[in-house]
Amino acid sequence: MEKGEFELIDWIKGQFMVPDGVLGIGDDCAVLPQRDGLETLVTTDMLVEGVHFLLEDVDPYSLGWKSAAVNLSDIAGMGGKPVGTFLSCALPKTLDDGFLKGFFEGYKALSDRFDCPLLGGDTTSSLNKLCINVTVLGECVAGRSRRRSAAEPGDLICVTGPLGDSAAGLRLVLESAGYPENTLPCGILRERHYRPVPRIEEGMKLAATPGVNAMMDISDGIGSDLRHILEESGTGARIDVRSLPLSAELRTVCARRGWDPVELALNGGEDYELLFTCRPGTEVPVQHTVIGEILATPGLHWEGTDRDFIGFHHF
Repeated sequence: MEKGEFELIDWIKGQFMVPDGVLGIGDDCAVLPQRDGLETLVTTDMLVEGVHFLLEDVDPYSLGWKSAAVNLSDIAGMGGKPVGTFLSCALPKTLDDGFLKGFFEGYKALSDRFDCPLLGGDTTSSLNKLCINVTVLGECVAGRSRRRSAAEPGDLICVTGPLGDSAAGLRLVLESAGYPENTLPCGILRERHYRPVPRIEEGMKLAATPGVNAMMDISDGIGSDLRHILEESGTGARIDVRSLPLSAELRTVCARRGWDPVELALNGGEDYELLFTCRPGTEVPVQHTVIGEILATPGLHWEGTDRDFIGFHHF
């Protein structure tokens, strides 16, 4: 890197405008005024080179975009509105200013989309791997945030969009030989892996809807994420794998490569759609697909298959 630490921080500070009354980058802490009737939401997540991304296979812009997206998605999963982010990076000396410029362009593009400025963070050197940590502050009307523990027997289980696209995009990156990556379906799947769009607006609408109970974002696949809701709520569930929303692009690529789209949809993760439960008859204000039902008896039952799906596990 050619920039010194403080020069880099000053350059980053100049890329983000903060709201009036908010103190952002430049002091020991950011300062955000509180308002009556709101809850503050805080989430943090880390991305490590070689574990969450391959530096040789992702462009800097997409990495910046995704670093913001995976964290903003947690705010969406609670039904909140993001207010600001904090970014800390351990940077290998092999990274140049061009990489950093592209990274922050991608980070800023998604941040601007949701009016969520970067308010602070930290930079340090790394011996060999890039490590990125993002913290997001959000807000929600008091009592309106949606929890994993709120599912009730009889609730419908729903998702806001197609499943498995990101996992297929990643698999295309890892198995790049063969079916050309520049075909339209492959390009779309890679885009959905590298540049997911957090469902902020959908989460806020769902949180404001009576009858919507539990909710979270889909980061580790339905096979894992739904189990969190069931454990926290003390319930069980049945999922009909024949009802899973699978995109045309996923079906096309899976048919040509001999992949199992259900496996990718339930175990792959990183779709960053919303998984939520609602009482039957609820007027759901966003596009969604019903994939199952919450049961009173613990256990997760898969209809339409004799397999079990456990999703992605970090450890």
